[in-house]
Amino acid sequence: MRRFWLLFAQTVTVALALWFVVAALKPDWLAGKPKQVQVGGPGNGVPVLQAPSQPTAGSFRDAAAKAMPAVVNIFTSKASRESHPLLKDPFFRRFFGDRAPPDEQLASLGSGVIVSSDGYILTNFHVIDGADAIEVGLADGRKAQARIVGTDPETDLAVIRIKEDKLPVMTLGDPERSRVGDVVLAIGNPFGVGQTVTFGIISALGRNNLHINHFENFIQTDAAINFGNSGGALVDTNGNLLGINAAIYSQTGGSVGIGFAIPVSTAKMVLESIVEHGAVVRGWIGIESQDITPELADSFGLAKRSGAIIAGVVRGSPADRAGIMPGDILVAVAGEKVSDTSDMLNLIARLEPGAKTPMTILRKRREATLDVTVGRRPRQTP
Repeated sequence: MRRFWLLFAQTVTVALALWFVVAALKPDWLAGKPKQVQVGGPGNGVPVLQAPSQPTAGSFRDAAAKAMPAVVNIFTSKASRESHPLLKDPFFRRFFGDRAPPDEQLASLGSGVIVSSDGYILTNFHVIDGADAIEVGLADGRKAQARIVGTDPETDLAVIRIKEDKLPVMTLGDPERSRVGDVVLAIGNPFGVGQTVTFGIISALGRNNLHINHFENFIQTDAAINFGNSGGALVDTNGNLLGINAAIYSQTGGSVGIGFAIPVSTAKMVLESIVEHGAVVRGWIGIESQDITPELADSFGLAKRSGAIIAGVVRGSPADRAGIMPGDILVAVAGEKVSDTSDMLNLIARLEPGAKTPMTILRKRREATLDVTVGRRPRQTP
């Protein structure tokens, strides 16, 4: 009996080894042959070949199926702000670019991502900016009116909320672990055709100085993003949210393979701050700055080109009270080195208002550390 089980185990081991070899070298041998089937009625049917049912190699269907239910379509409307009575007359409207009269509605569309079973949805600020009414269309066909919970124009993010039961929720991913070359999917409602999934890779990380938003740290992707995709989801191959699709670089208005998404780490911070405080709370010290160019580095006699030059100080601001002066170079905030002005803005914005924070400056080629009592950043108008 023992010999029989030993022989059985050896046979199974050899069979499995052969299966793995064939699957690796000749997968088509295992795919099965197409079978002939008849199309049409008896006597006038047409013989065709039908492939056996099998999973598509390299498919991301599971990731798409997991993420798509939590991506919504957002439809907004607002009344035209024109008030001249002549614009109601079609004859006169021809001479004014056919602008809508006051009683007509201007409609726009975008996308959003459900991130909480309580109905909280992340989208772009520009999607809902100035809207008089917001309607959300869910993937299962339901429609619901939404209200604005809070907005953050400086990151182009907004939080809206709907009151519905049994909502699908997107799982948040970790963009810090993402790398250039990772496969991503973009989900949204381009041009209003309906929910669409596109495919690409991460082309770059940490894109800034694009002058799209005040605070920038974009994920760049070549997954097709078009009008209507704004506010939609950029997900990884596990279907987890990596970013909120926000903008494209295009000279035609259509996708040319350069799209930008706001990392979910930024979106999560904005969501938490809006839910807790009603607005995003950021640190502020009241300075104007500029990057160190090679010419400025030579004129200041700097060996390194990292840091930010203080170009101006707001009178009575935290920086002014701490003794920071125009011409100083800010090289570190709370012990973290400043690489450029964008980095400086992000480091200061993360500080808690009211906290006393050490900041290292370079003045006349000598370093000094000043304690700055951080203020609250004034809300910026879009």
